[in-house]
Amino acid sequence: MNFIEKLKHRWGVKSALDVLIILLVFTCTGFTSLIIKKPIFEALGIPDMEPRLLRGLCYAFALLIFYNILLLIYGFVFGKFQFFFAFEKRFFGRIVNIFKKNK
Repeated sequence: MNFIEKLKHRWGVKSALDVLIILLVFTCTGFTSLIIKKPIFEALGIPDMEPRLLRGLCYAFALLIFYNILLLIYGFVFGKFQFFFAFEKRFFGRIVNIFKKNK
């Protein structure tokens, strides 16, 4: 089984083109988040925050939000919104389960 076939099976898609589109969406999302990170973070005042630990936590939280929003936008543009919406639900469900287990 080659790489594309493994991804088709894992993601539950039918064609290699679907896999390539999904990989393209991830690529565009990552690249766009790098481009818009600096202006958005400067607008939010994150680079000037002290202490550095707080700045790091704000970076991580803001990137989590922006990346996931961009993922849905690009998923919509490339016609894979349903796939990425389900992907987001699983992702955030796992995060919620981590916090539920700690209680």
